[in-house]
Amino acid sequence: MIGKFWESVGGKIADRWAGAAGPALVFWAGGLLAWLLAHGGWHRLSDLGTWLQRQSAAGQIAALLALLLGVATSSVVVGWAVEGTLRLIEGYLPRPAAFLRPLLLRWTRRSAGRVLTELQELAEDVAEGRATPEQRARFQDLDRRRRDWPSRPDRYMPTRVGNILRAGESRPVDKYGLDPVAVWPHMWLLLPDQARADLIAARTALDGAVAGFLWGLLFSAFTVWTPWALPVSLVVITSTCLFLLPARARTFADLVEAAIDLYRTDLYEQLRWPLPTDPAAERVSGRLLTRYLVRGLDTPAPPFTPPSTP
Repeated sequence: MIGKFWESVGGKIADRWAGAAGPALVFWAGGLLAWLLAHGGWHRLSDLGTWLQRQSAAGQIAALLALLLGVATSSVVVGWAVEGTLRLIEGYLPRPAAFLRPLLLRWTRRSAGRVLTELQELAEDVAEGRATPEQRARFQDLDRRRRDWPSRPDRYMPTRVGNILRAGESRPVDKYGLDPVAVWPHMWLLLPDQARADLIAARTALDGAVAGFLWGLLFSAFTVWTPWALPVSLVVITSTCLFLLPARARTFADLVEAAIDLYRTDLYEQLRWPLPTDPAAERVSGRLLTRYLVRGLDTPAPPFTPPSTP
């Protein structure tokens, strides 16, 4: 995905993690509950309250500051781990686990193949009006699922989230010849404020889902005090991976694609690149423009357009 760009742009996003203490508070409240259940129940909380009341004003303030610092620090540490965790969730596996990639890709290809085969079987009946309502509903569902995979098998990723994000990157290549990984920094500078705000909000929501996965994973550590921490951890991890992460990845990928759909002509104009005249010419021009931005060109074609009048 366009991860490296978001690592640099994401300074604003990363700054928000220090203030995103809500999940950290829930996490530590759950940890406190687990500890209480393992150490005598609620009367221990009363003992802690009594101990705190016996402290001086300075001691109470110091205890409160230590608590807030611990919550904020844990939130920042999880925020730092989000980018690397997202890459793992996408399927960019470290070298010791690289042997899993071919196995996961084989499963992805089989899943995509089944969807495409059934979609093709229904397509003719739907197009000619012979399909039943159930078949049309099934066709629409399969068509939505098809968007979760890149258009070519060689672009597949080992995981569902990775395929959703890769598919969002692949569609501008298929439609316009523009590679989002190469052109996105330039596109970003041309986007209006509202489009940028929407993209940052979508990326923040995606990172928040990854953070939720991490908090759920960390919560399993409290099983040393109480066994119910493990099922809670598994519920959070499973629901995040199956529902929350794919939904937010899909929203982010759709917004990236929409930004290129709507504002790619601004990129052409700012680079003084000739505007293509039809879809086929645009794919050729987009591939050439991508190469120009990545490596430059030493050919006289295409000629630059005259600069626009201020």
